[in-house]
Amino acid sequence: MSGIIHPPESVYNLLPREEDDPHKPPRYVSKFRPAVLIETKTKKHSMRTMGPAAVEAPSPHNYLKSHSKESKSAEKAEYSKEARHSCTQKKPPVPARTDVPPVVFHTGKNFIKTVKIVPMKPKPAACIDIKGYKQVLEDSGLVPKYTKKKDYGEVPKYLQQRSQEQQRAQEDFENFVKDHREQAALTNLSEERRQAVLEGLKKTWDQLHHEYQCLPLVTETMSQKSHRQQLETKMTQVENDIKLIQRFKTIYVPK
Repeated sequence: MSGIIHPPESVYNLLPREEDDPHKPPRYVSKFRPAVLIETKTKKHSMRTMGPAAVEAPSPHNYLKSHSKESKSAEKAEYSKEARHSCTQKKPPVPARTDVPPVVFHTGKNFIKTVKIVPMKPKPAACIDIKGYKQVLEDSGLVPKYTKKKDYGEVPKYLQQRSQEQQRAQEDFENFVKDHREQAALTNLSEERRQAVLEGLKKTWDQLHHEYQCLPLVTETMSQKSHRQQLETKMTQVENDIKLIQRFKTIYVPK
């Protein structure tokens, strides 16, 4: 109910009210304020007065003269220009109207006669536009000057060279394939050599079998087991080779 605003003629306005006195907290003051005040009073900046310091005025006799603030380089440049353009000798006098200028170069060619004999002819034009621009007939592309060349229609040299290189590369590849086929060609194994190979395989099998028979009956270590497996594998391979040679009488081998 205290937050509702009533008109001045309301009954609630007749009751006495307690006036709230708002108390403001004290203003914050830095603890460095006294030190700052002392520093600002003791250390004043220069020219922080009613005006600049009293300085002796310049003398009226020492006035600013002309060209007094120019650099020395400009003086040197002017001096060098003056020294460069200074004339130590007198120039020759101006020639008179009656004087004939000396002729340095003489020629015996008669230009008038040459022009009469060989008159200048205008180049033929392909077309002329409204503004007078003339297009030369030779540069317009209407004249077949390229088809009248001596080497027109001939194969260029770089294309001939390229075709020769391609042909040479093809021949090298064919020779390589031919050599490879000759090296990989098969030859027929003769009967004598076949029997010799068969006997050699049988001797190898006998040696492996003898070594296998010498093994102990009980294999306990890993090395013994691996040695037995290797012997068995070799014997099986030799047996297959013997069967293959005995089965086929005609055998082809590569060169």
